[in-house]
Amino acid sequence: MSAPCPRIYHEDLVDYLLGLSYVSGFTAYKVNGHGDHQGMNIAEQVSGRRARMQVEIILDASDIADLLGGLGSAVGKDITYWEQLIRNRGEIS
Repeated sequence: MSAPCPRIYHEDLVDYLLGLSYVSGFTAYKVNGHGDHQGMNIAEQVSGRRARMQVEIILDASDIADLLGGLGSAVGKDITYWEQLIRNRGEIS
């Protein structure tokens, strides 16, 4: 699952994800969102981008509803998400 959100949510989002027993790890990085200007402040509208932080999490499909269910109250709104099927996962050590 991928979820870009406002960068001000970084600490709250990290705390929320680390508190979920079924999340064994995730990746977070800075991104810029481009697109609809609705909800953007003037500076974002002028620059044509919105500063976001994106997290990527690999988890069981059965855990997604629970994760999303608490996200708004624990972290905040204005979070977009999408799910992608992972066909394989491994580690080279």
